[in-house]
Amino acid sequence: MSDATQNDRPEGPGADDPAGSDAARGGIFSGEDPFLIAKRWLAEAEATEPNDPNAIALSTVDSEGLPNVRMVLLKDIESAGAGQGAFVFYTNYESVKAREIEQAGKAAFVMHWKSLRRQIRVRGLVTRENGEKADAYYQSRSLQSRLGAWASRQSQPLASRGALMAEVAKMSLRHGTNPPRPDFWGGFRIAPVEIEFWADGAFRLHDRFRFTRASVGGPWLSRRLNP
Repeated sequence: MSDATQNDRPEGPGADDPAGSDAARGGIFSGEDPFLIAKRWLAEAEATEPNDPNAIALSTVDSEGLPNVRMVLLKDIESAGAGQGAFVFYTNYESVKAREIEQAGKAAFVMHWKSLRRQIRVRGLVTRENGEKADAYYQSRSLQSRLGAWASRQSQPLASRGALMAEVAKMSLRHGTNPPRPDFWGGFRIAPVEIEFWADGAFRLHDRFRFTRASVGGPWLSRRLNP
């Protein structure tokens, strides 16, 4: 049982009240499953954000503990009903982000939507998504994007854009119109131990709820936080 019950959670910003008074909240915090709340917020953002509503600022750390952050696209939110629950994105396994993720086994990200004045923060443990699901997503991409995955030695020095495009052309000759997914390209699953939901409030009196669990797959505890 969560400390913050559904009735304790305020309602969300309405179109006529972008500052988000409690009276106009609309039940945006309702529910006990943070994955379902995240899915609901993302669905709303898809209707209001002009560009890339699924963009996340992904944070990793290097071997000396120095943080790195970059924007990537979230491609799936897996509900806990099918297992541990996870947030999924795809990348080159030879990139800096992938090397840092696999060294630490942990990552964090934030999603922020100006149109909704909301954000979600996530911290968790990371494993590869390197099977049929990764294959299916790769095949759903455009041909040029699939060839680009082969051509790009991500994060390595590049002489010129022309050199990159020449490599794309080479991969096109090699693989034709049906390139397979490279072994060095696939997904990562962030299985969270902490998810925080934030909604803007008037006079910076925001609403925040943090879901935590002691281990991946364990029960969630939710608490309201000070703004």
